[in-house]
Amino acid sequence: MSGGDTAPRVVEDLFGIVQILSDGTVVRGDEPVLQPKEAYPDVPGVQWKDVVYHAVRGLRVRVYRPAPLAGSGSSKLPVLVYFHGGGYCMGSFTQPYFHSFCLRAAQELPAVVLSVQYRLAPEHRLPAAIHDGADFLSWLRGQTELGAGAGADPWLAESADFARTFVSGVSAGANLAHHVTVQVASGQLAVSPVRVVGYVLLSAFFGGAERTAAETDPPADVSLTVEMSDQFWHMSLPVGAKRDHPVANPFGPESPSLAPVDLPPALVVAPGSDVLRDHVHGYAARLKKLGKAVEVAEFEGEQHSFSVLRPFGQAADELLRVLRRFTRRPSGDAS
Repeated sequence: MSGGDTAPRVVEDLFGIVQILSDGTVVRGDEPVLQPKEAYPDVPGVQWKDVVYHAVRGLRVRVYRPAPLAGSGSSKLPVLVYFHGGGYCMGSFTQPYFHSFCLRAAQELPAVVLSVQYRLAPEHRLPAAIHDGADFLSWLRGQTELGAGAGADPWLAESADFARTFVSGVSAGANLAHHVTVQVASGQLAVSPVRVVGYVLLSAFFGGAERTAAETDPPADVSLTVEMSDQFWHMSLPVGAKRDHPVANPFGPESPSLAPVDLPPALVVAPGSDVLRDHVHGYAARLKKLGKAVEVAEFEGEQHSFSVLRPFGQAADELLRVLRRFTRRPSGDAS
């Protein structure tokens, strides 16, 4: 007698790219939706390479450094740590969107840009990605301890000013940037002599159990819908967790207070045509109420993650000017 069809079935599907089967298996395919339709122009004068920072997990960082400026001598450059987006479920530091933005940032700030790979959900649910971000900063601290000795990466030894490190990210990467910056600022993560002097949240991926006005009545022509945001959180948070989980909502009922945390100055980039814009503005407002140094850069009419959806667009041009100004401020200056 037949026992019936016991083949696993798809119980959750993310764009046909990430599928969870009824037996718990995760099937992952290619990500054509994240590939640009046309090739982006190159950015001459920027060198890049991939370096392993966590051998056991096979995690890498893409290191970018610009050609030395004429007459600059041997002066070192600030460090911009960058975490890619993708709702914690998709994306890669190798994809053209993120690669092109990092090329531009390295050249135009200028800076040593470190684009960090981290584990993705649902195979590795949160806080796995945040652990990876913390491990990367620990690896970076190790690079400073090696100096120019054996095992040190020569590009970092030659070009990076670790005392001027900025932690940044786009979308889920911005959420990750917030959490690792809090770990550093609260003393949970020791990174000295690396000094995090600022952090940058680009189209931050925050959430909450209570719907905001922008989620209830979304702007037109959004790149991220409420339904997509919900599914990303459902597939990335611990099984059974709600959207007020501390990873999703830094100011939720279960989130630790940021009042005693000595956060460095923040640059919060808020696109106007984004269902998450109220979460982004709310985050900045709560930090300001706590007396933290926060600059909000509003981009009316721009979509969620515009900096990578159109890395050579006019809004990205303006964003890089804002970022250049922020990274050139004297340490501790948020005015």
